[in-house]
Amino acid sequence: MARTILSTDGAITFGDFSFEDMAKITLDAIGDGVLVVDPKGDLIYLNRGAEKLTGWSREEALGRPVEQIFFIFDGVTRERAKSPAQRAINEGRTVELALGSVLVRRDGSDMAIEDSASPIRNRFGEIAGAVIVFHDARQSGAAMEKMNHLAQHDFLTGLPNRMLLTERLTQAIGMADRHRKQLALLFLDLDYFKQINDSYGHGVGDHLLQEVALEVEACVRGTDTVSRHGGDEFVILLSEIKERQDAIHVAEKLLAQFAMPRIIDGHELQVNLSIGISVYPENGTDAQTLMHNADTAMYTTKGNGRNSYQFFKPVH
Repeated sequence: MARTILSTDGAITFGDFSFEDMAKITLDAIGDGVLVVDPKGDLIYLNRGAEKLTGWSREEALGRPVEQIFFIFDGVTRERAKSPAQRAINEGRTVELALGSVLVRRDGSDMAIEDSASPIRNRFGEIAGAVIVFHDARQSGAAMEKMNHLAQHDFLTGLPNRMLLTERLTQAIGMADRHRKQLALLFLDLDYFKQINDSYGHGVGDHLLQEVALEVEACVRGTDTVSRHGGDEFVILLSEIKERQDAIHVAEKLLAQFAMPRIIDGHELQVNLSIGISVYPENGTDAQTLMHNADTAMYTTKGNGRNSYQFFKPVH
């Protein structure tokens, strides 16, 4: 086992490795690119991440002006950007690249990057160079996009979740109001889904929900939204309809679609729907009210024998 040792001259060693060796090993292990420049702006170190991202090897890059290796420009204006290392040295502070910065790699290809540069000071506080740390911005962008998608979509079916539906419903209300149109919200519940889960297991139940999601989407327009609210509940937003009959047409289309049994994982399953419908502006002028009233109408359908649809009827 390697031990940390402080030698008589004050140098730190890790067994057979010096502190400098350990620092280089550590920097080579990280995914970000690291460039170190001297006060004149010449490159004195780059790690393996920087070799990969820039396309330059250490043998070729060391000793060259950093602008040759780290050639960057503004992705919008296409103007060449000043070296962040030189800015860090001149200003004596950490600086960051503007969003949309692009690196020209050794082979001439472009890569969107994010980076920062900081001055390096010696033990007397004097600036002795600068370090640039950068990474491929496409990776962070893709990761952010994936996180945003997961936050707004149901993990099982891929449909928009309650949060995204509420956002779209609020927008649709504004559009319907401006264009003097109606919209409808259909609240769907699978009849006897719990018995299917209990009889055949959650795996079959999950596959059934995925199949239902696809079939419900096939029954509406591309401009409409189908959402899963968890469990066996789905909600359809029909944006900018002309009359209540448009919602009736979709409800009857759905009931016909699920009239026949289907085979899921080798099991013949009969799936029926209970549907509740609320209409803007008759049954509410905000997202929360429309959702609540469609849900209420769905329970009315269940109470009246299931496998049908009901419009919301206010209690006077």
